[in-house]
Amino acid sequence: MTKREFSHGPAKYQIEVKGRLSPQWKDWFGGIQIESEGDITIMTGGMDQSALHGLLVLLRDLGLPLISIKRVES
Repeated sequence: MTKREFSHGPAKYQIEVKGRLSPQWKDWFGGIQIESEGDITIMTGGMDQSALHGLLVLLRDLGLPLISIKRVES
């Protein structure tokens, strides 16, 4: 079995939500990249765990259903 090591420091994440956000929301979400494909929005950016949880709260408050969260290698 391979042991996975996780860091609680900053990492790059890709978050997909159902709904369409324009790139103008970039500043409101802390400068992360925002791309829409049909009715799916893909948000990508570096953040620590605290910022990630804060972003998830903002998405919940906007009523955008979460599809996936993926930690991506830099």
